[in-house]
Amino acid sequence: MGGAGPLNAAGPPEDPTPLADLVATADGVAATSARSAKVAALSELLDRLALDEVTAAVAFLTGEPRQGKVGVGWRTVVGLAVEPAAVPTLTVGDLDAALDALAALGGPGSAGLRERLLSDLLRRATAPEADFVRRLLVGELRQGALEGVMVEAVARSAGVPSAAVRRAHMLGGHLGPTATAALSGGEPALAAIGLVAGRPVRPMLASTAPDVAAALAELGESSVEWKLDGARIQVHRHGDEVAVFTRNLNEVTHRLPEVVEAVRALPVDTVVLDGETLSLGEDDRPRSFQDTMARFGAERDAVAVLQPWFFDCLHRDGVDLVDEPLRDRLAVLDEVAGRWRIPGVVTDDVAAAEVVQAEALAAGHEGVMVKAAGSPYAAGRRGKAWQKVKPVHTVDLVVLAVEWGSGRRRGWLSNLHLGARDPDGGFVMVGKTFKGLTDALLAWQTERFLALETDRRDHVVHVRPAQVVEIALDGVQRSTRYPGGIALRFARVVRYRPDKAPAEADTIDTLRALGQRP
Repeated sequence: MGGAGPLNAAGPPEDPTPLADLVATADGVAATSARSAKVAALSELLDRLALDEVTAAVAFLTGEPRQGKVGVGWRTVVGLAVEPAAVPTLTVGDLDAALDALAALGGPGSAGLRERLLSDLLRRATAPEADFVRRLLVGELRQGALEGVMVEAVARSAGVPSAAVRRAHMLGGHLGPTATAALSGGEPALAAIGLVAGRPVRPMLASTAPDVAAALAELGESSVEWKLDGARIQVHRHGDEVAVFTRNLNEVTHRLPEVVEAVRALPVDTVVLDGETLSLGEDDRPRSFQDTMARFGAERDAVAVLQPWFFDCLHRDGVDLVDEPLRDRLAVLDEVAGRWRIPGVVTDDVAAAEVVQAEALAAGHEGVMVKAAGSPYAAGRRGKAWQKVKPVHTVDLVVLAVEWGSGRRRGWLSNLHLGARDPDGGFVMVGKTFKGLTDALLAWQTERFLALETDRRDHVVHVRPAQVVEIALDGVQRSTRYPGGIALRFARVVRYRPDKAPAEADTIDTLRALGQRP
């Protein structure tokens, strides 16, 4: 362990931490590809922070300010021409306080006041600090120090196991407060962070498998469930109070009154459920994902009703279930969810699993999930305990640049430059595609990517890595054409994923593994 135990054992630092120190650390982390060097740099900074700076600093370094979105968009940020300061004077606390002030603004006249506050902040910042603040506000820092690296750095500085930090992070939802707990109270403080109804839990994620036979061969007895083409939701209920969260832990309760009503009617007092929501057509087949997401952000629609389907139960009536094996959680789910339970069967028989898959496909859904029956709920990273199986293999990638079209597509941004996520930060280009794009998608993506533009070279518009796109492909092959050393075979656009953050895109390691399969 690199740390000497909980922070402030010998008293807190007397002086506030300069923002320049944090910016220098962020730049150093982004400049190295060595995970150990990233962890060491972050840990060294954590050792120098005052305890009341930790939550904000960790949030800044992972690209997710604790204030969330503060009403400042890309056009506002790039439109401010402010002369930077020659000498650094800002502290970590100054930036946190400025974001508090920006987040508190609202109502008539707030846009002008927000611009003045931001101009004042940037005027007090040096050029490197101003660049950091701009990228923080528009989401470009989310890949600089990924949460997994920060978890290891927190564990190192606090002198605790990474698993303890990871679990507390899962249950606490946000890494900043978890880091503060670890650095102030060590393992006992982390152990005290439990599941609380109303506070979202980081969701468990799935890897991919080529077919159900391969998944069962690796996992053994598993729950084989329909994989729906919907939006991930997590629902918390305590008494009559119901809260609904997205996969990114944003609360959307007011957008989903149908889900609230369904959960309020369940035979339980306190419950935390994981699932999906989507809309069915008159034939009981799922509407398109785009229809679901459009309804997700609008008022109740008598036609496009969003219904819940649940596949996991994390808590019921005072009893936490995250550490229980999946088969036990599903037994509780059967008692609680009733008709809102996603169809599935627990089996180790390939033929039985293939029947479930055939039923899911016949009903218009994507495929199946295969989940190890003995697995606990382990959130925040793609493990092997959950595996998704689709007839057509798809991956989630991030758009890095777009080329102007020619011929019939002249005037539209067309050919997409696709990037896979590097687990140590940033994105690696793995291919291009212009296939699968309808006229409607071409028009939409032209507007979208011009709004994300960072620079332009000849016919290529480079964009902020903010948009996730689902890509279908026939395979992956070795190639020296792209930096990732691989190329996608017959890649085509399935849909854009506004519900997913870039940090949830598939990794370059996942794509390389696809290229090694027979």
